[in-house]
Amino acid sequence: MVLTLPAPLEAALTDQARRKGVTPEALALDVLRQHIVPISPPVPQDEWERGLLALGIDCGVSLTDEQLSREAMYD
Repeated sequence: MVLTLPAPLEAALTDQARRKGVTPEALALDVLRQHIVPISPPVPQDEWERGLLALGIDCGVSLTDEQLSREAMYD
């Protein structure tokens, strides 16, 4: 498969790849894998792991350290 990117997208991809020290192709593949390929959930090995994995809840987002500071909590 060959993808033809619009000039602004190609420039952004090339710039990000240069910052990360990888090729644009490698960065594009990494991004596609992260966003398209489904991640299979871990398979529990025993009853303890099944219980531990059952406790996990997807809360949507993680807050930054600044958002969890005492000052930010009272804003």
